[in-house]
Amino acid sequence: MSCNFSKTHQSYGKANQNNMKKVYIIAASLMFFLPAIGQEEEKDKAADTMRMNAGKVEFIIVDHGDEEEDEDFFMSEEDSLLNEKKKKRSEAHWAGIDFGFSMLMDQNFDNTFADYPYWKNDAARSQTWNVNFLEHKFNFGTPYVGLTTGLGFSFTSVAFKNNYVLSDTPDTLLAMIDTVNTYSKNKLKASYLTLPLLLEFNTNAKANKSFYFATGVIGGVRMTSKIKRKGEFDGKEFVQKEKGRYGLNSFKLDATVRLGYSDFGAFATYSLLPLFDDGKTTEIYPLTFGLSFNF
Repeated sequence: MSCNFSKTHQSYGKANQNNMKKVYIIAASLMFFLPAIGQEEEKDKAADTMRMNAGKVEFIIVDHGDEEEDEDFFMSEEDSLLNEKKKKRSEAHWAGIDFGFSMLMDQNFDNTFADYPYWKNDAARSQTWNVNFLEHKFNFGTPYVGLTTGLGFSFTSVAFKNNYVLSDTPDTLLAMIDTVNTYSKNKLKASYLTLPLLLEFNTNAKANKSFYFATGVIGGVRMTSKIKRKGEFDGKEFVQKEKGRYGLNSFKLDATVRLGYSDFGAFATYSLLPLFDDGKTTEIYPLTFGLSFNF
């Protein structure tokens, strides 16, 4: 009887030990899987955030996804309206540097000047530099069409052939051949402050990815003018600079076309106002064409 009780007690002890082991295993399993369950719940609450715990240290992994969508979600109404306005804007293609060549034309769009041979200029040496330093574009509710304006400086020169020397009197402006000196450079130079008014079309809101086409007018106010000659007399070189108005019109107004891609383009202008004052000489209208680099 006592022997059976002892055996029964031993069996009960072993069973109790086995049950305790099961409890420990279940508890350990729960401790292992609970963080994972919490992690899964966290992922469900925020699909772009995952948290992991290692002791007292917590690791957070964030998937930003589409940042633009996140920014739009958290953007205020005012910022959202501003962003929409920006999407409807595009940059102008005026600010930059232009370089071109000029040819003088008469009122019949001819450059022969049979009665005024001195105005048949050397086009290869008659150069124009434009430095356009300020621009603004008024978009018409779309990034593809707008009105462009700004400010710039234009530096022009008319190169004479055959040693012609200008003679400016109160009533007339003419030129005579200098039979004494030989000129390697003989130019009438002028500078203008310019202001454009251009209707501009472009294919992309981003200027560096856009083809553009602009047409309109460029007004100008003459600031300075002078004659610059460089030549040789009696075997010695000389340079002459003579400031003067030389009958030049105080204003100019040019029709223009500008086109290109990104920062590079081409332009052409034709003067709508005579180069010189009325009555000083025959009517002359410069035609200029060249290349441009936009800032």
